[in-house]
Amino acid sequence: MGEYRTLIALCLLLCSGTALAQHATGADIFSGEQAFQNYCANCHGRAGNQIANVDLGHGVFRKPYTDAQLIDILMKGIPGTPMPATPNMVPAQAEQIVAYLRSRAVLKDVAATGDAARGRELFAGKGQCLSCHRVAGEGARQGPDLSRIGLLRTSEHLADSLLEPDREVQPANRWYGLVTRTGETVRGRLLNRDVFTVQLLDEKDQLRSFTRAGLRSEQFLPSHALHPQHVQ
Repeated sequence: MGEYRTLIALCLLLCSGTALAQHATGADIFSGEQAFQNYCANCHGRAGNQIANVDLGHGVFRKPYTDAQLIDILMKGIPGTPMPATPNMVPAQAEQIVAYLRSRAVLKDVAATGDAARGRELFAGKGQCLSCHRVAGEGARQGPDLSRIGLLRTSEHLADSLLEPDREVQPANRWYGLVTRTGETVRGRLLNRDVFTVQLLDEKDQLRSFTRAGLRSEQFLPSHALHPQHVQ
């Protein structure tokens, strides 16, 4: 378990950022949390990290929005995107939600302990993490890019992912295997699958597209199917 915490410390060190604290009362933050769960959690998740590349609970937005901009987005949505307007939300509630999110962004991950240098060694060496993942432009693209994972996940969540990699897999990170009618076996990260075709990023980081009529078999695979030798 010590090696896992070391890996976690590395992830957090690589991806840490500075969050802005807001001046709000405890009552504002409490009310903001309740409003967030009522209005936002259905799409963003209770922790705010259910949307790819967005973690509202740790201050990770698609752009560096000001408080006023966030309040405007909460109430009016973002045209042309899945972010809808919330016509029954009053400005005070939007302000409280922003105060809550800002307060979450400055919370320290007290469980994050370990030797970051040793974690880097394990990450690139024994753990073979770079054979699937990418950090700051280094590594493969078969697994999720971990460059910002310290902002998107807590240390406990990272430990769970290391110990049980298949317990929670985002749709964009699913592994898929197929066998063509000519006998070729291909495995990789599923990019798209519809009635007629399947697209994969294979084990050599090559984009591959297949017609389903030309396949002998196909199936979802465990996320660690390519490299089952995770750190022990």
